[in-house]
Formats: sequence, structure tokens, C-alpha cells
Amino acid sequence: MATKLQYISHSAFYIKTGDFGILVDPFISGNPKAEFDVKKEKITDIFVTHGHADHLGDAIPVSRGTQAVITAIFELANYCMEKGAFAKGVNFGGKIEYPWGSAVFLPAFHSSSTPDGRYAGMPASILFDINGTKIYHAGDTCLNSEMKVCAEVYKPDIALLPVGSFYTMDADSAVTAAKWLGVKKVVPMHYNTFDAISTDIDFFAKKLEQNNIEPIILKPSESIEL
Repeated sequence: MATKLQYISHSAFYIKTGDFGILVDPFISGNPKAEFDVKKEKITDIFVTHGHADHLGDAIPVSRGTQAVITAIFELANYCMEKGAFAKGVNFGGKIEYPWGSAVFLPAFHSSSTPDGRYAGMPASILFDINGTKIYHAGDTCLNSEMKVCAEVYKPDIALLPVGSFYTMDADSAVTAAKWLGVKKVVPMHYNTFDAISTDIDFFAKKLEQNNIEPIILKPSESIEL
């Protein structure tokens, strides 16, 4: 079954596989780079790494409109349900089964609060196994040794890594993260959306290539087949 990974922009992705459509960190409204129309795509599942507005994004209204379930850390899922969304709360380490594969929430080192300032639980990364392809979405994070655990236990094939610095790791740290994760392909994210996270993405690409890792630089709305 073919799987398409589409970069919406920032840290938002749409994964299409068979009859399933998966949104991750759907920051669309208010995102100056996003041109994704949720009404034109099938949305069956929504995942959110943490509660900040540029990651929670449109998850709640999309869930209300489509009945797609938001999967998020327990406290954030409860917040989403309070706002009328369909949601289930999870925590780190348990494999969550889906018709298209599975997902495991793993640690990220950041902060997490809801748009109204409430505690939203721990920030997360997510390891997706979709038809045998393992996709690691790092969420917002600094470089951390949990990535070595992820490599040893989960063996991701491709990593989606923040590179914008200021709020997350920078390009140099992301190269180290890619090496620690043991991946051969990296899609950079969380850069050039705002001035604070402006990044020379060509520099990052060259650093990856020097380490025999393939950079996949996607413009907003571009996609690849996995």
C-alpha cells in the first residue's frame, strides 16, 4: 500500500495511506506558509505532539468537523475533549494500534501548555509504523539521548526533525540527532515560518550529505512517496 508524506509547513504533515489520512501537528490557520485545505482531504486520525498553538493548531475544529480522533498526551487530550473534540489520551511507551499500523509516543525535551496557559502534559515525539515504514516525528525538542534509545529499540527509517533553533535544536544538533537515530533520510521542519526560527536550510542539507544521510527538503505542500 503506497504511503504519501506531505509537508504542510512548520511541523505539520499529512500522511495518506490507502483509505486513511493522518494529520500531525496541524498548524494551518494562522500559519503564513500553509495552504492545506482540510475540507478537500480525508482526515481519519490526528496526532499532536504538545499543546503549543503552533502544534495543536486546527486539531480541535478539524476533529469536531470530521469526528477524527486526536491522539495526544493525557492532559492535552482531556483539554481537547473539553473543547468538543474527539480525543484519546496516551502516555509514553505504549504501542497504539491502528488499521494502518501503529504509533508510539516517546519523550521530547521542550515545554507544553494549552493556548489558555494550562499545563498540557509532557511534550512528545511520535514513532509511526505505517505499512512497515517507520517515521519518527521529533516534535519540538533539543538534542537528547532518548534518540539513541529510539534507534536501538524502534529503528526508524526516516526522521522529521526541527532545525530552526531558538525554541528547538539547531541544524548542527539535528545532524547529530539524525546520526543518533540511525536514519538514512531526514525531512527538516520547524524552520523559516517566523523570523525567530530563520535557518539556512542548504547548510543543513550539506551537513547531512557529509554524513551520508539524505536530506529531503520539502517546500510547503510538497510530498514524497514512502
